[in-house]
Amino acid sequence: MSWEPEIAELHRRIELAKQMGGPENVRRQHEGGKLTVRERIERLVDPGSFEETGVLAGRAEYDEEGNLVSFRPANYIVGLARIGGRRVVVGGDDFTVRGGAADAAIAQKQVYGEVMARELKIPIIRLVDGTGGGGSVRTYETMPRTYVPANPGWDTIVHMLGEVPVIAAAMGSVAGLGAARVVTAHWNIMVRGTSQVFVAGPPVVARGMGEQVTKEELGGWEIHYHNGVIDNLAEDEEDCFRQIRQFLSYLPQNVWQQPPRTPCSDPPDRREEWLIEAIPRDRRRPYKVRDILTAVFDRDSFFEIGAGWGRSVVTGLARLNGYPVGVMANDPYCYGGGLTAQGAEKMERFVDLCNTFHLPVVNFVDQPGFVIGVEAEKAATIRKGARALAAIFQAEVPWVSIIIRKVFGVAGAGHGNTGRLNLRYAWPSGDWGSLPLEGGIEAAYRRELEQAEDPEALRRQLEERFNRIRSPFRTAEAFGIEHIIDPRDTRRILCEWVEMAYDVEAVRLGPRTHGYRP
Repeated sequence: MSWEPEIAELHRRIELAKQMGGPENVRRQHEGGKLTVRERIERLVDPGSFEETGVLAGRAEYDEEGNLVSFRPANYIVGLARIGGRRVVVGGDDFTVRGGAADAAIAQKQVYGEVMARELKIPIIRLVDGTGGGGSVRTYETMPRTYVPANPGWDTIVHMLGEVPVIAAAMGSVAGLGAARVVTAHWNIMVRGTSQVFVAGPPVVARGMGEQVTKEELGGWEIHYHNGVIDNLAEDEEDCFRQIRQFLSYLPQNVWQQPPRTPCSDPPDRREEWLIEAIPRDRRRPYKVRDILTAVFDRDSFFEIGAGWGRSVVTGLARLNGYPVGVMANDPYCYGGGLTAQGAEKMERFVDLCNTFHLPVVNFVDQPGFVIGVEAEKAATIRKGARALAAIFQAEVPWVSIIIRKVFGVAGAGHGNTGRLNLRYAWPSGDWGSLPLEGGIEAAYRRELEQAEDPEALRRQLEERFNRIRSPFRTAEAFGIEHIIDPRDTRRILCEWVEMAYDVEAVRLGPRTHGYRP
């Protein structure tokens, strides 16, 4: 008495599930430049490592004798897999089955994946395509009734942000609940040209707002890569998977573990001679800060996050002698590196990310202060800037600042937490104060300049006088700066610091007092 018939039926149903929405819908997916969800999972994870959960879930029809006559699989696929040998949960919407809409979904599958990641304490990757299990008016016909909206599993989704890495990728036109799932993550990404993100799609917008727009005009990458809804942009789906794997490689499995150290062949004492002239003597001249980051951190290890928005602030992940760290810097090519409202929001989220996952932070400081003017005031720069400074002062993770040029005003004062060990190393190019001398002279000596026979000559005289006392060495004499270093020694100093930082953080693992704010 064998169970062979049932095993055969099991395999038949698995094969039916793997047909997804059928050959015609699969063909349409490919013609739209997109992979199917099963193809995406296969190319994202380690080969052969995906173990699917709930493969038999779906809508079945039987004849009068109880024989299966048709089967439409649920449009969400989830399971365990490995990326770089590490366990993860990966789940994705199957757009070939009713465009990912709610009337083809089984909400428990999606929620089960979130719960699985949280309770197993492993990262989760969401490949979102469509409404992500969100609303569809066709649902009313199948129920048949309306319902009070609820977001399935949202309690788990929000709380897991303080416990395990959450990654989301917009893989197509993502609306409603799908869009919310994309942004409620530690890091997200979209694909140029084939991904869009919006609260509601063009037909709903046309009906409700009278705006006639395409999907790309409404929620394409040119909007969301530059407003902070999306962190990174992929050129195609393969690039998307590559970036997901790279981002994940810097993070621990959960907040109870440390980020993984990788083997490093880059000497900790490597010196880049050109760093001694990296900062121009002319304080008005910009420089390429990313070249400095590349020179200091392990070769090819800098992974930028959010390059398209808040562009006066550079954020990313890198390694020092194999240890993952968070990296912040100011870009003088954008507002001179001044802190904008967008830059402040970007900084706040990034500090929360590093603090949540015990990533020590290296801050390369060239901060002339908050950006000023009417537009800056309209953007609520001071409010958002204060939130960014609060995030820095709430952060518990080890922190070191490398002051490479300007540190001015309230924004400059937020380069680190002055209430803790405010570890700082300044380059000889350091220039600091309550406000820049150039503008400060105009404000403090306005009357004298107005009454002078030769205002320009007086201005030069005042600048020469103040330039003699702006030397960083005078600040060091008063212990106003702890270290002034040769720029070429920066890598060696940071590689020594990072080992101490990891030793300190090893005894402080676990959830933080202040959770991650998406």
